[in-house]
Amino acid sequence: MTDSNVQAPSLAKLLTHHSEKWRGFDRDVLPLPVAEMDFPVADSIRAVLAEMVAQSDLGYLGSVPELAAGFAKFAAERWNWSVDTSQVGVAADVGVGVVEVLRVFTKPGDTILINSPVYQNFYNWIDETHLTKVDVPFTRTGPQSDSDNPWQLDLDEVEKAYAAGLKVHLMCSPHNPLGRVFSKDELTRIAEMAKKYGVLVISDEIHAPLTFAEKRFIPFLTISESAREVGITITAASKGWNIAGLKCAIIVSQNDAINTKLDEMPRAVHFRASILGAFASAAAFAEGGVWLDSVIKQLDHNRFLIRDLLTTKLPSVKYHIPHNSYLAWLDLESLNLGENPTQTLLEKGRVAFNPGHSYGAQCSQYVRLNFATSPEIITEAIDRIVRTL
Repeated sequence: MTDSNVQAPSLAKLLTHHSEKWRGFDRDVLPLPVAEMDFPVADSIRAVLAEMVAQSDLGYLGSVPELAAGFAKFAAERWNWSVDTSQVGVAADVGVGVVEVLRVFTKPGDTILINSPVYQNFYNWIDETHLTKVDVPFTRTGPQSDSDNPWQLDLDEVEKAYAAGLKVHLMCSPHNPLGRVFSKDELTRIAEMAKKYGVLVISDEIHAPLTFAEKRFIPFLTISESAREVGITITAASKGWNIAGLKCAIIVSQNDAINTKLDEMPRAVHFRASILGAFASAAAFAEGGVWLDSVIKQLDHNRFLIRDLLTTKLPSVKYHIPHNSYLAWLDLESLNLGENPTQTLLEKGRVAFNPGHSYGAQCSQYVRLNFATSPEIITEAIDRIVRTL
């Protein structure tokens, strides 16, 4: 394998892996829940890790300007975003970054907005910081086609939440699990409303590098001066280059007042990140473009493969083509698999997905399928659903 031709290994090889995805279930279960990819790591990342291990260079994380520089290079090339490297901070992962930012900008009891169904750990971060959750959910009201995402967000309802005294809006952009990329108009209105009502917008942009060609990802902080006055981006190389276990994320500001406030975070937020993760992330952003493009090409094939398999084998299952990342959001209500379809599929089909209710109570009949793997494994997963019926 080369960086220009990335392919997932066999199931037998994957079963030797040590991550939660491959150790969290019995060996006869096909695991497709945890959001990590099955592809071999990029050569640039492999090289920096091998060199550091060979040199026993495994101490505590100190200064790492290479990380901010690498991210700035990637952001400029991919998104035309000019990042101020002096306003890029480090955290152990996106979750830690969100929690530590919330601890600085909020106090227990403050209100925080989410838009369900949304990444399940958003709920855990809110609980950890003792904030009061407000939910303006997405609704499946739009047209469905390969070029349109049917899930829509009512921005008038968002404005009502802002006007009621909201403190923070925690956004997932691009959206997990909906595979939805926010438009410029949507982000512009959110920025303007946030400035009007004094709301802090925290944009989790961890899936952004994996956006497909038909959509353009727009970083929140590039939208306008208003966005920069109210916004903080938290992201990482972990999803785009499959290095979550190396533990490193970045916190990005483009406003002096916000950056001064961020300086109130404990210095340990930086030091708790991994030295291997920081330098691997720097290499990913600066040198991992060829690998990333190859992975996106494989994921592009896989997202349409799922559509074709469902059309042939499970035509009643609702599925929209995601415009970002590697997470398929499947509506299994027509299959009558009971109150918890995920549990039924695990017990009878020996295939594991994420349960929809963990993203939003209204989505109990949905499952999230990770398709960052081989076409053979995806086909087997759909076949195991069929065998459950």
